Amino acid sequence: MDKIIRCITSDGAVMVSAIDSTDIVYKASVIHGTSPAASAALGRLLSAASMMGAQLKSSKASINVRFEGDGELGAFMAVADSYGNVKGFVTNPGCPTTHYNSGKLNVAAAVGSGIVSVMKDFGEGEPYIGKIPIVSGEIAEDITNYYATSEQIPTVCALGVLIDKESSQVLLSGGLLIQLLPGADDSTIDRIEANAAKLESVTTMLAKGMNALDMCKAALDGFEVEVLDEFEVKYVCGCSKEKINALIAAMPAEEIQSMIDENHGAEADCRFCNKHYSFTEDELKAMLAKKS
Repeated sequence: MDKIIRCITSDGAVMVSAIDSTDIVYKASVIHGTSPAASAALGRLLSAASMMGAQLKSSKASINVRFEGDGELGAFMAVADSYGNVKGFVTNPGCPTTHYNSGKLNVAAAVGSGIVSVMKDFGEGEPYIGKIPIVSGEIAEDITNYYATSEQIPTVCALGVLIDKESSQVLLSGGLLIQLLPGADDSTIDRIEANAAKLESVTTMLAKGMNALDMCKAALDGFEVEVLDEFEVKYVCGCSKEKINALIAAMPAEEIQSMIDENHGAEADCRFCNKHYSFTEDELKAMLAKKS
């Protein structure tokens, strides 16, 4: 089972979140049948959204992070609750995969240029919505830029997905989110910058057997570290026929009648888990009867 750990320095100056999201990203890749480029892009975003969701204080809160680029990947999204559970989808899961000269996956080419949208729904009142341009397309840099631009929180984000070159299977996935809090002074900033510069990639740390706590401690080397919380996270969709039924039942009567007249039923697919739902003509008539 995947896990998020959040730590803070004893002086309250720096907070770090770390996630091992290997199971989440592997499950997403199987559900959506993603190419290596799509697995890397969606996997990185799932890790980021999970850590971002876990920072929300209300149990009813959720976060939606969406990339809309002009690359062949198309739009892709991750939605997380305040417990770090997450789900996602990608428009073109089979998009072509290219590599940099170093052999690293060129996720930026698949993403392209466009907009990153972040919506925080706190469970009451109007949601917060922030939109910024895609600055990299490699995901981590874009999350860093979001925090700097929209929330004015100095942040270092590191994300990684390791994919087997022969089978295209997700082997490892995880992330780090390092954030400076108002109490950070110049010496703290210098230390964090030095630590960030010497950190190995997330997948390298995971491959060495490091867990989420180990990654937090590496990021906070030289500081006294306190664990704020740790909890298991997973890929959760939460869709059901009952929920789809409620959505259809809420439609205007004439639209439901049109489904009956034209299709003698209704079909629906969940874009997050690919489950298929069918509604018979009799089920639709029952919905109409309740409206009368």
